[in-house]
Amino acid sequence: MATKRSTLCIAEDSVLAQQFDDAKWTVQGCNNLRVTEWTADDVIAWAKTIKGIQEDVGKILKENKINGRELLALKRNGLTMLGITRTGTLCLLLEEIEMLRKASQDIATLIEHSRYCFCKILDYLRLKQIHTQGLIGHPSLPKVCDSQKSRFNKVVKYYFPGASAKFITG
Repeated sequence: MATKRSTLCIAEDSVLAQQFDDAKWTVQGCNNLRVTEWTADDVIAWAKTIKGIQEDVGKILKENKINGRELLALKRNGLTMLGITRTGTLCLLLEEIEMLRKASQDIATLIEHSRYCFCKILDYLRLKQIHTQGLIGHPSLPKVCDSQKSRFNKVVKYYFPGASAKFITG
């Protein structure tokens, strides 16, 4: 059964939502390249999609020929050394780079080994999406068999870190 991207994004703070965010989806999903394989041009194209970032950031990244692997390695000090010094810009860039790091992690193994748990999450997200359209009442939280509860909680904590886990677990 297919799942729409809007369903995966229903919990806005989740790792799923970040991986399938429209801006990232078009940059990451369409070119089929992992961030670590991005060229300097890919990095510049990504920087242009970030709302609130000044145009000179793209120029700075271009002048320094920053590729995807280097982008993922950049921290505050590295960005400052490149000449990006405005506090707000630094904060936005660091946040976006962190989202790229999370989105570029290989998660296939986790899904493959936890199919039952992941399917429980997807089923719940589908029901939440149908609920937002007014087609059903509020769905009950996923019911997980006792033998899978520990694994389920681990999968939920991965995809819904921190307080966003309550979206699935209640």
